[in-house]
Amino acid sequence: MEYRRMGKTGLQLSALSLGSWVTFGKQVDDKISDELMGIAYDNGINFFDNAEVYSRSESEKMMGRILKKKNWNRSSYLVSSKVFFGWHGPENKPNEKGLSRKHIVEACHEALERFQLSYLDLYYCHRPDKNTPMEEIVRTMNTLIQQGKILYWGTSEWSGAEIVEAHLIARQLGLEPPAMEQPQYNLFERYKMEVDYYTIFRNLGMGTTIWSPLASGLLSGKYNNGIPADSRMGLEGFSWLRDKTLNEDRIERVKKLSVLAQELETTPACLSIAWCLKNPNVTSAILGASKPQQLNDNFKSLELLPKLTVDVMEQIETIMQTKPAHPEY
Repeated sequence: MEYRRMGKTGLQLSALSLGSWVTFGKQVDDKISDELMGIAYDNGINFFDNAEVYSRSESEKMMGRILKKKNWNRSSYLVSSKVFFGWHGPENKPNEKGLSRKHIVEACHEALERFQLSYLDLYYCHRPDKNTPMEEIVRTMNTLIQQGKILYWGTSEWSGAEIVEAHLIARQLGLEPPAMEQPQYNLFERYKMEVDYYTIFRNLGMGTTIWSPLASGLLSGKYNNGIPADSRMGLEGFSWLRDKTLNEDRIERVKKLSVLAQELETTPACLSIAWCLKNPNVTSAILGASKPQQLNDNFKSLELLPKLTVDVMEQIETIMQTKPAHPEY
Protein backbone atom coordinates (compact mmCIF):
# COMPACT_ATOMS: atom_id res chain seq x y z
CA MET A 1 0.00 0.00 0.00
CA GLU A 2 1.11 3.53 -0.75
CA TYR A 3 0.54 6.23 1.88
CA ARG A 4 0.11 9.91 1.07
CA ARG A 5 0.30 12.96 3.31
CA MET A 6 -3.04 14.75 3.52
CA GLY A 7 -2.33 18.20 2.11
CA LYS A 8 -0.09 20.20 4.44
CA THR A 9 -0.95 18.12 7.51
CA GLY A 10 1.25 15.43 8.99
CA LEU A 11 -1.49 12.81 8.59
CA GLN A 12 -0.84 9.88 6.25
CA LEU A 13 -3.73 8.20 4.44
CA SER A 14 -3.63 5.01 2.42
CA ALA A 15 -3.91 5.80 -1.30
CA LEU A 16 -6.94 3.51 -1.38
CA SER A 17 -9.63 3.65 1.30
CA LEU A 18 -12.97 1.95 1.97
CA GLY A 19 -16.29 3.75 1.92
CA SER A 20 -19.73 2.64 3.06
CA TRP A 21 -22.19 4.67 0.97
CA VAL A 22 -24.98 2.45 -0.44
CA THR A 23 -23.23 -0.79 0.59
CA PHE A 24 -23.26 -0.79 4.42
CA GLY A 25 -26.82 -1.14 5.65
CA LYS A 26 -28.26 -1.64 2.16
CA GLN A 27 -26.30 -4.16 0.07
CA VAL A 28 -24.30 -6.00 2.74
CA ASP A 29 -24.85 -7.31 6.26
CA ASP A 30 -22.48 -7.39 9.25
CA LYS A 31 -20.81 -10.59 8.08
CA ILE A 32 -19.85 -9.26 4.64
CA SER A 33 -18.96 -5.82 6.04
CA ASP A 34 -16.68 -7.50 8.57
CA GLU A 35 -14.98 -9.43 5.77
CA LEU A 36 -14.61 -6.34 3.57
CA MET A 37 -13.09 -4.24 6.36
CA GLY A 38 -10.78 -7.10 7.30
CA ILE A 39 -9.53 -7.46 3.72
CA ALA A 40 -9.05 -3.68 3.49
CA TYR A 41 -7.12 -3.44 6.74
CA ASP A 42 -4.95 -6.48 5.97
CA ASN A 43 -4.01 -4.90 2.63
CA GLY A 44 -2.89 -1.65 4.24
CA ILE A 45 -6.04 0.50 4.06
CA ASN A 46 -6.12 2.76 7.10
CA PHE A 47 -9.07 5.05 6.25
CA PHE A 48 -12.76 4.09 6.53
CA ASP A 49 -15.28 6.66 5.30
CA ASN A 50 -18.85 7.16 6.54
CA ALA A 51 -21.56 9.80 7.07
CA GLU A 52 -24.62 10.44 9.23
CA VAL A 53 -26.94 10.19 6.22
CA TYR A 54 -25.69 6.84 4.90
CA SER A 55 -28.53 4.33 5.33
CA ARG A 56 -30.04 6.85 7.77
CA SER A 57 -27.24 6.26 10.33
CA GLU A 58 -27.31 2.45 10.09
CA SER A 59 -24.01 2.52 8.15
CA GLU A 60 -22.20 4.15 11.09
CA LYS A 61 -23.75 1.70 13.55
CA MET A 62 -22.65 -1.25 11.41
CA MET A 63 -19.10 0.06 11.06
CA GLY A 64 -18.99 0.76 14.79
CA ARG A 65 -19.98 -2.82 15.63
CA ILE A 66 -17.29 -4.19 13.33
CA LEU A 67 -14.57 -1.89 14.67
CA LYS A 68 -15.41 -2.93 18.21
CA LYS A 69 -15.25 -6.60 17.24
CA LYS A 70 -11.97 -6.19 15.34
CA ASN A 71 -10.37 -4.38 18.29
CA TRP A 72 -7.60 -2.96 16.10
CA ASN A 73 -5.15 -0.54 17.65
CA ARG A 74 -6.96 2.81 17.46
CA SER A 75 -3.81 4.54 16.21
CA SER A 76 -3.68 2.23 13.18
CA TYR A 77 -6.87 3.39 11.44
CA LEU A 78 -8.84 6.53 10.60
CA VAL A 79 -12.61 6.97 10.67
CA SER A 80 -14.64 9.80 9.20
CA SER A 81 -18.17 11.07 9.37
CA LYS A 82 -19.99 13.88 7.59
CA VAL A 83 -22.60 16.36 8.76
CA PHE A 84 -25.28 18.20 6.82
CA PHE A 85 -28.20 16.05 5.63
CA GLY A 86 -29.21 14.62 9.02
CA TRP A 87 -30.31 11.02 9.37
CA HIS A 88 -34.08 11.26 9.84
CA GLY A 89 -34.79 11.63 6.13
CA PRO A 90 -38.05 13.46 5.30
CA GLU A 91 -38.80 13.61 9.04
CA ASN A 92 -35.84 15.93 9.69
CA LYS A 93 -36.85 18.88 11.88
CA PRO A 94 -35.35 22.33 11.01
CA ASN A 95 -32.30 21.96 13.29
CA GLU A 96 -31.66 18.30 12.45
CA LYS A 97 -29.88 19.17 9.22
CA GLY A 98 -27.53 21.86 7.89
CA LEU A 99 -24.39 23.32 9.44
CA SER A 100 -25.66 25.31 12.39
CA ARG A 101 -23.60 25.00 15.56
CA LYS A 102 -26.44 23.00 17.10
CA HIS A 103 -26.60 20.40 14.36
CA ILE A 104 -22.83 20.06 13.90
CA VAL A 105 -22.26 19.46 17.63
CA GLU A 106 -25.22 17.13 18.08
CA ALA A 107 -24.41 15.19 14.90
CA CYS A 108 -20.81 14.72 16.07
CA HIS A 109 -21.97 13.37 19.44
CA GLU A 110 -24.43 11.01 17.75
CA ALA A 111 -21.76 9.75 15.33
CA LEU A 112 -19.39 9.01 18.22
CA GLU A 113 -22.13 7.03 19.95
CA ARG A 114 -22.90 5.04 16.79
CA PHE A 115 -19.22 4.30 16.13
CA GLN A 116 -18.59 3.59 19.83
CA LEU A 117 -15.48 5.77 19.58
CA SER A 118 -14.15 8.67 21.64
CA TYR A 119 -13.10 10.77 18.63
CA LEU A 120 -13.36 11.01 14.83
CA ASP A 121 -10.20 11.41 12.79
CA LEU A 122 -11.84 13.32 9.94
CA TYR A 123 -15.12 15.26 10.06
CA TYR A 124 -16.60 16.78 6.92
CA CYS A 125 -19.22 19.41 6.18
CA HIS A 126 -21.07 17.23 3.69
CA ARG A 127 -22.34 20.17 1.64
CA PRO A 128 -22.10 23.98 1.94
CA ASP A 129 -24.87 25.66 3.95
CA LYS A 130 -26.04 28.97 2.49
CA ASN A 131 -28.11 29.66 5.62
CA THR A 132 -25.31 29.48 8.18
CA PRO A 133 -22.56 32.13 8.47
CA MET A 134 -19.16 30.73 7.54
CA GLU A 135 -17.70 32.05 10.81
CA GLU A 136 -20.17 29.93 12.79
CA ILE A 137 -19.13 26.81 10.87
CA VAL A 138 -15.40 27.46 11.28
CA ARG A 139 -15.71 28.30 14.98
CA THR A 140 -17.79 25.18 15.68
CA MET A 141 -15.37 22.85 13.93
CA ASN A 142 -12.46 24.48 15.75
CA THR A 143 -14.24 23.94 19.08
CA LEU A 144 -14.71 20.23 18.33
CA ILE A 145 -10.98 19.98 17.56
CA GLN A 146 -10.10 21.73 20.83
CA GLN A 147 -12.39 19.35 22.71
CA GLY A 148 -10.63 16.35 21.15
CA LYS A 149 -13.81 15.05 19.51
CA ILE A 150 -12.39 15.42 15.99
CA LEU A 151 -8.81 15.72 14.77
CA TYR A 152 -9.25 17.34 11.34
CA TRP A 153 -12.21 18.98 9.67
CA GLY A 154 -12.93 19.34 6.01
CA THR A 155 -15.51 19.90 3.33
CA SER A 156 -17.31 17.81 0.72
CA GLU A 157 -18.52 19.13 -2.62
CA TRP A 158 -17.84 22.76 -1.68
CA SER A 159 -16.90 25.26 -4.34
CA GLY A 160 -13.37 26.62 -4.48
CA ALA A 161 -14.67 30.05 -3.42
CA GLU A 162 -16.39 28.60 -0.33
CA ILE A 163 -13.24 26.74 0.71
CA VAL A 164 -11.14 29.88 0.32
CA GLU A 165 -13.66 31.86 2.41
CA ALA A 166 -13.39 29.28 5.22
CA HIS A 167 -9.58 29.51 5.10
CA LEU A 168 -9.61 33.31 5.20
CA ILE A 169 -11.94 33.38 8.21
CA ALA A 170 -9.88 30.75 10.01
CA ARG A 171 -6.71 32.72 9.35
CA GLN A 172 -8.27 35.99 10.58
CA LEU A 173 -9.51 34.39 13.80
CA GLY A 174 -6.53 32.12 14.45
CA LEU A 175 -8.64 28.97 14.06
CA GLU A 176 -8.13 25.63 12.30
CA PRO A 177 -8.99 25.81 8.57
CA PRO A 178 -10.45 22.89 6.63
CA ALA A 179 -7.66 20.41 5.93
CA MET A 180 -9.31 18.25 3.27
CA GLU A 181 -12.08 18.15 0.68
CA GLN A 182 -14.06 15.15 -0.52
CA PRO A 183 -15.20 15.74 -4.11
CA GLN A 184 -16.41 13.30 -6.71
CA TYR A 185 -13.56 12.57 -9.10
CA ASN A 186 -13.41 10.15 -11.99
CA LEU A 187 -12.98 10.11 -15.75
CA PHE A 188 -16.44 11.68 -16.16
CA GLU A 189 -16.35 14.18 -13.26
CA ARG A 190 -13.19 16.31 -13.40
CA TYR A 191 -13.98 20.02 -13.12
CA LYS A 192 -13.61 20.51 -9.36
CA MET A 193 -10.34 18.63 -8.99
CA GLU A 194 -8.68 19.89 -12.15
CA VAL A 195 -10.01 23.45 -12.48
CA ASP A 196 -11.99 24.81 -9.52
CA TYR A 197 -9.46 23.68 -6.89
CA TYR A 198 -6.36 24.38 -8.96
CA THR A 199 -5.26 27.48 -7.03
CA ILE A 200 -6.32 25.89 -3.72
CA PHE A 201 -3.91 23.01 -4.25
CA ARG A 202 -1.18 25.44 -5.27
CA ASN A 203 -1.69 28.02 -2.50
CA LEU A 204 -3.42 26.26 0.42
CA GLY A 205 -2.36 22.63 0.05
CA MET A 206 -5.66 20.87 0.80
CA GLY A 207 -5.78 17.08 0.90
CA THR A 208 -8.53 15.18 -0.95
CA THR A 209 -10.35 11.92 -0.29
CA ILE A 210 -12.12 11.52 -3.62
CA TRP A 211 -15.33 9.51 -3.95
CA SER A 212 -16.79 7.48 -6.83
CA PRO A 213 -13.56 6.83 -8.77
CA LEU A 214 -15.61 4.34 -10.81
CA ALA A 215 -18.58 6.66 -11.38
CA SER A 216 -20.87 4.43 -9.30
CA GLY A 217 -19.52 1.35 -11.06
CA LEU A 218 -20.01 2.61 -14.63
CA LEU A 219 -16.24 2.70 -15.28
CA SER A 220 -15.87 -0.91 -14.16
CA GLY A 221 -17.67 -2.01 -17.31
CA LYS A 222 -20.35 -3.88 -15.37
CA TYR A 223 -23.10 -1.87 -17.11
CA ASN A 224 -21.79 -2.32 -20.64
CA ASN A 225 -24.51 -4.88 -21.40
CA GLY A 226 -27.32 -3.92 -19.05
CA ILE A 227 -27.92 -3.48 -15.30
CA PRO A 228 -27.04 -6.50 -13.10
CA ALA A 229 -29.76 -7.20 -10.53
CA ASP A 230 -27.31 -7.18 -7.60
CA SER A 231 -25.68 -3.84 -8.53
CA ARG A 232 -26.37 -0.48 -6.85
CA MET A 233 -28.05 0.75 -10.04
CA GLY A 234 -30.49 -2.10 -9.63
CA LEU A 235 -31.47 -1.13 -6.08
CA GLU A 236 -34.95 0.16 -5.37
CA GLY A 237 -34.95 3.91 -4.80
CA PHE A 238 -31.82 4.56 -6.90
CA SER A 239 -33.49 5.43 -10.20
CA TRP A 240 -32.07 8.96 -9.79
CA LEU A 241 -28.55 7.51 -9.84
CA ARG A 242 -29.30 5.42 -12.93
CA ASP A 243 -30.74 8.41 -14.78
CA LYS A 244 -27.77 10.59 -13.82
CA THR A 245 -25.04 8.05 -14.56
CA LEU A 246 -26.08 5.75 -17.38
CA ASN A 247 -26.43 6.84 -20.97
CA GLU A 248 -25.45 5.35 -24.30
CA ASP A 249 -22.61 7.81 -24.98
CA ARG A 250 -20.91 7.11 -21.65
CA ILE A 251 -21.27 3.35 -22.01
CA GLU A 252 -19.68 3.47 -25.49
CA ARG A 253 -16.66 5.31 -24.05
CA VAL A 254 -16.33 2.74 -21.28
CA LYS A 255 -16.40 -0.05 -23.87
CA LYS A 256 -13.47 1.60 -25.68
CA LEU A 257 -11.67 2.09 -22.37
CA SER A 258 -12.17 -1.62 -21.67
CA VAL A 259 -10.29 -2.46 -24.87
CA LEU A 260 -7.32 -0.35 -23.72
CA ALA A 261 -7.46 -2.00 -20.30
CA GLN A 262 -7.28 -5.40 -21.96
CA GLU A 263 -4.21 -4.32 -23.92
CA LEU A 264 -2.59 -3.30 -20.61
CA GLU A 265 -3.55 -6.70 -19.12
CA THR A 266 -5.80 -5.14 -16.52
CA THR A 267 -9.48 -4.29 -15.96
CA PRO A 268 -11.30 -1.03 -16.75
CA ALA A 269 -11.94 -0.67 -13.01
CA CYS A 270 -8.25 -0.86 -12.09
CA LEU A 271 -7.34 1.43 -14.98
CA SER A 272 -9.90 4.04 -13.87
CA ILE A 273 -8.80 3.94 -10.24
CA ALA A 274 -5.12 4.14 -11.19
CA TRP A 275 -5.93 7.13 -13.42
CA CYS A 276 -7.38 8.93 -10.38
CA LEU A 277 -4.33 8.11 -8.27
CA LYS A 278 -2.06 9.47 -11.00
CA ASN A 279 -3.28 12.94 -9.99
CA PRO A 280 -0.81 14.12 -7.29
CA ASN A 281 -3.59 16.11 -5.60
CA VAL A 282 -5.51 12.93 -4.76
CA THR A 283 -4.66 11.84 -1.24
CA SER A 284 -6.94 8.80 -1.17
CA ALA A 285 -9.47 7.23 -3.52
CA ILE A 286 -12.48 5.79 -1.69
CA LEU A 287 -13.52 2.35 -2.89
CA GLY A 288 -17.03 0.99 -2.58
CA ALA A 289 -17.43 -2.78 -2.69
CA SER A 290 -20.25 -5.20 -1.91
CA LYS A 291 -18.20 -8.33 -2.66
CA PRO A 292 -14.75 -9.34 -1.38
CA GLN A 293 -13.57 -10.17 -4.90
CA GLN A 294 -14.34 -6.61 -6.06
CA LEU A 295 -12.16 -5.18 -3.32
CA ASN A 296 -9.31 -7.61 -3.93
CA ASP A 297 -9.36 -6.86 -7.65
CA ASN A 298 -9.25 -3.08 -7.05
CA PHE A 299 -6.00 -3.37 -5.10
CA LYS A 300 -4.29 -4.23 -8.38
CA SER A 301 -4.73 -0.60 -9.46
CA LEU A 302 -1.67 0.27 -7.35
CA GLU A 303 0.48 -2.10 -9.43
CA LEU A 304 -0.80 -0.43 -12.59
CA LEU A 305 0.41 3.08 -11.71
CA PRO A 306 3.92 2.68 -13.23
CA LYS A 307 2.32 1.61 -16.53
CA LEU A 308 0.39 4.87 -16.88
CA THR A 309 2.95 6.54 -19.11
CA VAL A 310 2.39 9.81 -20.94
CA ASP A 311 1.37 7.81 -23.98
CA VAL A 312 -1.20 5.74 -22.08
CA MET A 313 -2.63 8.84 -20.41
CA GLU A 314 -3.01 10.46 -23.84
CA GLN A 315 -4.79 7.37 -25.14
CA ILE A 316 -7.23 7.61 -22.23
CA GLU A 317 -7.88 11.28 -23.01
CA THR A 318 -8.52 10.45 -26.67
CA ILE A 319 -11.07 7.80 -25.69
CA MET A 320 -12.87 9.73 -22.96
CA GLN A 321 -12.76 13.33 -24.28
CA THR A 322 -13.67 14.66 -20.82
CA LYS A 323 -10.76 16.96 -19.99
CA PRO A 324 -12.20 20.26 -18.71
CA ALA A 325 -11.07 23.57 -20.17
CA HIS A 326 -8.40 25.06 -17.94
CA PRO A 327 -8.06 28.85 -17.76
CA GLU A 328 -4.60 30.35 -18.00
CA TYR A 329 -3.16 31.73 -14.75
